[in-house]
This record gives sequence, structure tokens and C-alpha cells, in this order.
Amino acid sequence: MIFLNLYVQFRAMDSKLTLKLDNGVIERAKMYAKEQKISLSKLIENYLDALTKGNAGKAEVSPLVESLTGVVKLKEGAEKRKYIDYLSNKYN
Repeated sequence: MIFLNLYVQFRAMDSKLTLKLDNGVIERAKMYAKEQKISLSKLIENYLDALTKGNAGKAEVSPLVESLTGVVKLKEGAEKRKYIDYLSNKYN
């Protein structure tokens, strides 16, 4: 276990935050941040910001996906019910 010191910017002021994290988590987070071309501090700040705003887990629907919504029409009846049950089981 090592300590990770972060400098997090809140509006016009910087604040220091010390976190105690597993070494492996820190290394993977550093690699991910590097791949995304973002600092680790900014990555964590963005995550905490989204989490505390209640946006975590709520993905925006792209215009392309929105345009495709409802394209596939299913027949009423047993086939539609089976498909709805399948999706319900898959995602719940």
C-alpha cells in the first residue's frame, strides 16, 4: 500500500488530497490516465464530480443511437414477449 497525493482543483483554489490505495490500482489508474491523455488528478476529479452530481451510471444517448431507436419492429404476441423477457433477464 502506498500513498497517492493528488492536487484537486475546486473552482479557483487548489486543495491537496491524500488517498491510501492499493499499488496495483494506482499503477493501472496511471496507465489508464496516460492512455486517455489526462492527468491522474483530473481523472479522479472528473470521476468524483460525476459521482457526486448523480451522473455516474447514466450514459448519454448519442444522436445515432437515438435515431435507431424503434427501427426494429416486432410482431405482437409470443415472440415480442420472449424478446422482452430475454432483455429483461440479460440486463437485470
